[in-house]
Amino acid sequence: MAGCRMPEDLATLSELDESVLLEVLSTRFRHDHVYTYVGDILIAINPLKYLPLYEKSEAEKYKSCSKSNLPPHIFAVADRAYQSMLGRLATGPKNQCIVISGESGAGKTESTKLLLRQIMELCKGNSQLERQILQAASICCLFKAPRIHGYHYSKIFEAFSNCEVKVNPLLEAFGNAQTVMNDNSSRFGKYIQLRFRNTAVKGAKINEYLLEKSRVVHQDEGERNFHIFYYMFAGISAADQEVYGLLDPTFYRYLNHKYGAVETIKQWSKKYNEVCNALDMVGFLEQEQVDMMTILAGILSLGNIIYEPQENGILKVTDQSKGWLKAAAGQFGVEEEELLKCLICTMAVTRGESIQRYHSKQQAEDARDSIAKVAYGRVFGWIVSKVNQLLAPKEDVCTTELQEIGILDIFGFENFAVNRYEQMCINLANEQLQYFFNHHIFIMQQKEYKEEGLEWETITYKDNKSILDLFLARPLGVFSLLDEQSAFPQATDKTFVDKLNSSFKGNPHFKIDRSRTPGFTVIHYAGKIQYNASGFLEKNRDTIPASIRGLFINSITPLLSVLFAATVSRTGTLMAQQRPKKTEDNFNSTRKQSVGAQFRHSLAVLMEKMFAANPHFIRCVKPNINKLPDHLDSKLFMDQLRYNGLLETIRIRKDGYSWRPFFKEFAERYGILLITPNISLTKESCLAILQTTGLKDWKSGKSRLFFKYWHQDELAKCIEKLEKAAIIIQKSYKRFHCQSKYKILLAELQNQRQLELERQIEERRQMELEQEMERKKQEMEWKNERTATPPIPLPRKKKPLPRPRSVAVDKFRNAVQPPVPRPRSKLVEATPFDNSRDHMNSSWSQEQADKEHQINQKRATIRWFKETQARKVIQNGTFPCWFHGMITRRESEDLLANQPLGCFLIRVSGSREGYTLTFRGIDRCRHYMIEMQPNGRYVILGEDKAHPSLPDLVDYYKTVGIQPFMEVLTTPCGQKCAHETDYEELRNLSVKTNPQEKLSSGTAADGSTHDRVHNELSKLFVPPDLPLSLQPEMSPVIRKIRDRKLQAASSGGSAAINSENGIEDEHQGGKRTFPRLYPSIRLAMREIQQVHEQQPTLHGPNSGEEFVPELPPKQFKEHHRTQLPGSEHYNKK
Repeated sequence: MAGCRMPEDLATLSELDESVLLEVLSTRFRHDHVYTYVGDILIAINPLKYLPLYEKSEAEKYKSCSKSNLPPHIFAVADRAYQSMLGRLATGPKNQCIVISGESGAGKTESTKLLLRQIMELCKGNSQLERQILQAASICCLFKAPRIHGYHYSKIFEAFSNCEVKVNPLLEAFGNAQTVMNDNSSRFGKYIQLRFRNTAVKGAKINEYLLEKSRVVHQDEGERNFHIFYYMFAGISAADQEVYGLLDPTFYRYLNHKYGAVETIKQWSKKYNEVCNALDMVGFLEQEQVDMMTILAGILSLGNIIYEPQENGILKVTDQSKGWLKAAAGQFGVEEEELLKCLICTMAVTRGESIQRYHSKQQAEDARDSIAKVAYGRVFGWIVSKVNQLLAPKEDVCTTELQEIGILDIFGFENFAVNRYEQMCINLANEQLQYFFNHHIFIMQQKEYKEEGLEWETITYKDNKSILDLFLARPLGVFSLLDEQSAFPQATDKTFVDKLNSSFKGNPHFKIDRSRTPGFTVIHYAGKIQYNASGFLEKNRDTIPASIRGLFINSITPLLSVLFAATVSRTGTLMAQQRPKKTEDNFNSTRKQSVGAQFRHSLAVLMEKMFAANPHFIRCVKPNINKLPDHLDSKLFMDQLRYNGLLETIRIRKDGYSWRPFFKEFAERYGILLITPNISLTKESCLAILQTTGLKDWKSGKSRLFFKYWHQDELAKCIEKLEKAAIIIQKSYKRFHCQSKYKILLAELQNQRQLELERQIEERRQMELEQEMERKKQEMEWKNERTATPPIPLPRKKKPLPRPRSVAVDKFRNAVQPPVPRPRSKLVEATPFDNSRDHMNSSWSQEQADKEHQINQKRATIRWFKETQARKVIQNGTFPCWFHGMITRRESEDLLANQPLGCFLIRVSGSREGYTLTFRGIDRCRHYMIEMQPNGRYVILGEDKAHPSLPDLVDYYKTVGIQPFMEVLTTPCGQKCAHETDYEELRNLSVKTNPQEKLSSGTAADGSTHDRVHNELSKLFVPPDLPLSLQPEMSPVIRKIRDRKLQAASSGGSAAINSENGIEDEHQGGKRTFPRLYPSIRLAMREIQQVHEQQPTLHGPNSGEEFVPELPPKQFKEHHRTQLPGSEHYNKK
């Protein structure tokens, strides 16, 4: 029964109605089959529990798979998009896009992460860039209540945990929040563009849309602010909370004076550590991180500012919130008086005269909230920009040559108890996606059937074009009227609603709302939604006081200055630029676009990209609203299927033709199946090709062919057979060609040997003849010279002179040839041509050049180490015993040969600016590359943890295993090498030493080898903090900068505090970064505490003012406070 009612493809159903559809999908859901096909469209039901569908073994099955051989899976969609992008399926190489749609909580964001992970697997994603893309993919979502379609996150990604943490937490922490429908709802949309060259990924880009900034200042009942605020309080230490100016989280109005349970806080603390590590891995500098956290703290402090009128009617800050004003000014790095002036009044220049216009209390509160929203939005845009810089293709890569796969993860359709401006924009985006789906599935197909003369019974569907016109038409669309009303200073939300009622009175998709609050109702494709129009105009304007931009640009907090000096593009993207010279003129010279206009333009750009690509659709469905596993709400489930048009989609996928190539396109792609060269690209050729394949149920039109969705897989199998045959032919030809070439070379070799042998025999015979002739000649001369007289002694002949050395050398060179290098493999045999003199000379020259390059590279690396790294490696004035300078790979393995398991050392790489960790493993020594991040952090390649120094890295991996073998460092390898290999490559560097140092070095030489090596290393890698006699020579400019810094640090005072942020931290034993106005922030926090200790119940529930709970007693102990130079000056002042 279950087997017959569980088809994997709904397009194969013989009978089709809503009851059959519900029965099939619910049966599959009960059997944990959460994926189902509708032709080439995937339906994904969120099971809200862990399922073993995403392990590495499952991912391997869906590489270059056939859809018919495996169950439906999201990995199959990833594989189809990847193969289509490479041109391996029916279409040629073309950009692809994967559209994921569904309600909030249906699992869209987690589906995005799964798609990215599988695509990186398909392209053999092991490089650092591909790991960064994996983590950027989910960057906006890691901080959900950990569910992946509801599945437990750590279990699903256990095999890939090293690839999921770098950028993953950031956008999720800053862009996701808890809503009534979803614990980790994406409050912005993103379109991820993966860019490839051939099969390798070369870069990526994240496009973000419509961040819900209003959530910063207001959350409905049962909802929370963005995750990052709660992570901050849970993860920051008490000392750091004092540094940033943070108090108890229940004290802040922007957090609704609420926090979380104990277990939840523990989870938040872990998430904060992941965020901090992600910031390090992405490359955020320490000063940038401190500035960012300080700005977030300033946003919270800003929300606690309360106004009250004076006798003259001008607003002032209440006595109880003066401390919050001072804290916000210090955290933003501006003057307290200037910030207050921007909050309570507006400066206008008329005919050269400045006029102050004071705000009412409501206007001042709106100005306060608008500053908080804009500041948070700029921080979020800056993070996205930094991530895109990390993932951008290299400069030498031409972006026009790259293929692309886009993945759209955008907010789902939302219908809350109270729907505001953000819900209207979100639902408009979903309307646009539904139109895109209808266009590709219904409109375009049925139009082509009629044009090509095919017999076709038109399938009716729910067209939402009229709903889009209601919102986007000009000049009488909802957004056009909203922009028109936003331009009038005297317009209100009620006048805007009245304008809508008069303009759309007869529209079937618009209903007039008769309630007291301004509102209206729109009948969307997914149902009827009632919108509360309160705040529509203010949110659409998104204005901040004109003077606040100039104030923040001139802030002494560098990050805040950069954020407000940047411009915003037509799509709302933050674009960094240099600081303008005239801030006011620059601000007032260009007309600011409304939020609605930015959103419409970004949506148009997105649709343009998607219409130019080949789409793949994933429809995510939520089984119930209570997030319960194994429970399916039939009504909710069918409502989603109904407004998604699933029945109509099944019909058109069953009866229609989803693939419709032109004759020329088909002949070019599949002409090889005829095995005939130079075929014509005509209809006749296409029909001949199809006759060889045996395909059925296809049709031919006037200019193109019409195929079912499964025909592409059948044709791909035919091509695959030919490819395998071609490989066999190529292999056979190459074997024959190589054998023939080898036989020719062998014959030439044999001929040369035979000729050489004959030449030697001939030379030997000629030599013997010459010797015989010489002997006979001497005998004849001797007989003729004999006389009868007594013999007369002849003079002694001189000893023959030795032959010139050059002759002997030449003969030797001719006779003795250089030895042939021993082959590295038994498969590699030496040939007679290896001993050619020219070849050996050129090889010798190349070897000499390589050696010289290696020497220069080593010198450059040592110079890099002495100038930038020695200070970080030194511990207590000396190098740690596990640091072995610049030794080779072989030497490091020799040092660890007889060491116990887990013994390790770190050495300076000779070929790059970095380090290598050598580890004694179970069966062999392992070498791990240690890379330097742009922000000075150290990362083992392939790991997901950044470390501030090498000692910290060593301490961390003494408790945590290194991927993939999870081996732990145990014993450091001492420097016990008799040949002094630890520093022998560095002897050519000159180091200035005084006589006392020479004496100490001589004494060390008489001692143990361990001490002698330590002393030599200390002289070679001179740390900057040691005496000047041991420091390397530096340029006069660098020396002046160093002296100026030392003088400023020793002088103390507020100037040193503000100019130098690297302040000694007694608790951490090193230097750390503080906010620019840290003393002012500390004083503000003390003032707030003193006020509420003296008057603990200033604001009661019935006082008429905004209720602020009592501040808890001082939570920071004295010994946690960091005493800064000049803080006494601030206290006295």
